[in-house]
Amino acid sequence: MSSKLDPSLTDHTASESLLASIIVARFLRSNNYNETLHTFIREAGLPSDAGVVNRNKADEVDGVDKWTLESIIQEKKKFDQTLSFERYGDSQAKDEWSVPAPSLPKLIETPASSNLLAASVEPWQIENGDQDKYQKESYLVATGADRRLNLFNLDANNTVAASIAGLTDSPILSYASVRGQYQLLTTVSGQLLLVSGNEVIDRRKDHTKYAVKVIAYEGDEHIWIVTAGWDMQVLIYRLSPNSSGTELKIGEPVGSIKVPSNPESILLVQHPETQDLTLILSRRDSTYIYYYNIEPLRSADTQQTCEETGKQNLAPNSNAWVAFSPSCLAQSPRDPGIIAVALSSLPHMKVMIVRLLFPTNSKVEDRDSTTATQLSQSMASLALQNREDAAIIIQANTFAPQTAYSTPQVVWRPDGSGVWVNGDDGVIRGIESKTANW
Repeated sequence: MSSKLDPSLTDHTASESLLASIIVARFLRSNNYNETLHTFIREAGLPSDAGVVNRNKADEVDGVDKWTLESIIQEKKKFDQTLSFERYGDSQAKDEWSVPAPSLPKLIETPASSNLLAASVEPWQIENGDQDKYQKESYLVATGADRRLNLFNLDANNTVAASIAGLTDSPILSYASVRGQYQLLTTVSGQLLLVSGNEVIDRRKDHTKYAVKVIAYEGDEHIWIVTAGWDMQVLIYRLSPNSSGTELKIGEPVGSIKVPSNPESILLVQHPETQDLTLILSRRDSTYIYYYNIEPLRSADTQQTCEETGKQNLAPNSNAWVAFSPSCLAQSPRDPGIIAVALSSLPHMKVMIVRLLFPTNSKVEDRDSTTATQLSQSMASLALQNREDAAIIIQANTFAPQTAYSTPQVVWRPDGSGVWVNGDDGVIRGIESKTANW
């Protein structure tokens, strides 16, 4: 038996080693790891331009862009495997766009050059200097890091209707409109402000920091206000407007919720059967959305602690400790029992369209659980897991890049045919609710 190595085998091994080195160099160069790249090139004995992507004959000789049939098949298998983790709508639906994606973005000049923190179209009341009256219209509202609140007209030129400064001591993170006449603002310092036009009517500071979200719900008797802060608590206020003409006051919170991690998003919806007002909450480092019944707060005179009435897992089949966090919740304009959820998944945002599973009578569930056997409890747990899995209508990858420091956002189209999501690359992407095409 000869001890000499086959020359063709030696050349093949050397070629594979060179190809692997070039791939590593390309990765380091494309991700701007310059110091590591220079050290790697020096130690591996590669040319100084190793890893530069220039599709010429020299690269083809080195095997940089050489694909074999086997490697293509392996890549196809990996792609098919990733598709199995996604879930789309009715496959029989007509595969077309309900609303064409916007292709020509329109840039709007702001009065000051500062980072924007929130933007949306809201009804707003501002003072009309010509008639010395207040006019109520819809405006494009944008808040900036310079503590300004800017209102833009919805005309062709998006002219500045008002630019209000000095309302708060810190930047405005969230806002909500009440009857188009009053506005609620929350700030970085944890303040909650009630504003009419450019005048502050009332303010409170019940959060210690970062009041990141405020929502308002106008009922028959009360106006409910819910704020979420990064002090790991959610506060509920109850406003009672009267016909005497006196101005609204925020007042003391009537309910509070302490959570083990920072809240991410909140919604106020009505229970489809009992019509009870229900608070839906998502928080960081949890794949659940949590349900709280706030009906007992209608007659509360002092602050009470809201008890959790149920929760719904958005990853019922996941074995990971935390696969994602539901970062943003948006209620469907077509069906109030369906929400869109933007997830904190990395490196790309994923979006879900989920049917809400409102909790049933908790007392009945508690009584049944005490007398149930281990087998029946396992069967009930499996049934709940199947219900939670069936409630996920669509789960799709948006390919919107994001990091652990991103703020995923999702909003419905007005007709409910799909959703829009943001991305760190500055691109707004549309997702069809029927087919999950993007």
